[in-house]
Amino acid sequence: MRIEPWSGTRVRERADDLAELLTDTVASGASLGFLAPLGHPEALAWWRERAAAAAAGELAVWAALDPADRVAGTVSLAFPDAPNSGHRAEVVKLMVHRSARGQGLGRRLLTTAEQAAAAAGRTLLLLDTETGSPAEHLYRSAGWTAAGTIPDYAAAPTGVLRPTTLYYKRLGG
Repeated sequence: MRIEPWSGTRVRERADDLAELLTDTVASGASLGFLAPLGHPEALAWWRERAAAAAAGELAVWAALDPADRVAGTVSLAFPDAPNSGHRAEVVKLMVHRSARGQGLGRRLLTTAEQAAAAAGRTLLLLDTETGSPAEHLYRSAGWTAAGTIPDYAAAPTGVLRPTTLYYKRLGG
């Protein structure tokens, strides 16, 4: 698998493929802010909005492509625009297609985002994830620190309210 940074133009060009990844990830139970069933049109519209954010420099997007050039995963960094927050970014929407799980792709995508953030001078990363989800193991094993848990934070794809855990990671020592 190769991981590539994607511009807003590339995100827009491959929005159908990214929408398929998003619908697959939600269908498999991942809590990404969507309820199941997530239709392709809704996922496509969501990715088209992300393309605009990427074009504006508010979001950096990476895609993992399998040998057949199919989108197997993605991760993004969101950059806050407040003057006092230029030192941080948020890891958002780390997704791995069901067919590519268990092969270390999630860790590779996370590492890609961390390295890019450090190269951009960011010294603090944040993220949130559903408490008790498989993603929590990834973040903890990658050196992220749990900052706290919020009960009933968001509905899982099934509609059941679930807690979320906030994580942070300092970069560059």
